[in-house]
Amino acid sequence: MFKHSAIKKYGNKLLPQLQKRYGEQLFYTSSQIRATVYQCNFNSKYLPLGYILFLEPTMLAQIIQSEFPSLCIVRYKKEMRDYLDEHKYHGYLQSLTV
Repeated sequence: MFKHSAIKKYGNKLLPQLQKRYGEQLFYTSSQIRATVYQCNFNSKYLPLGYILFLEPTMLAQIIQSEFPSLCIVRYKKEMRDYLDEHKYHGYLQSLTV
C-alpha cells in the first residue's frame, strides 16, 4: 500500500527542506508543507503524512477534513505505524508512535 522510498523520503528529507526554505520552526503551515512537497518532488500521495509530522496538531483535523475529507486520520496513522514497524524504519517519523 505504501511505497517505502517515498515514506522514507518524508522521514529523512522533508524537515531539512522545510528548515532550509522557511527557517527552523516548531511547526509549519499547511501552505509551507504543501509547497515543499510539490516543489521538492516528494510523492504528493503522502501529503497527509507531512501534515501529521509538521503541522500544528490543533490545525491537523481541520486541514485533513478540508483537503482529504474521506481520509480517517486515526486509521492513516495506524497504517503508517504498522508499515514503519514492519520495515524497522522511523527517522523523523517517530512522532507517529505517540
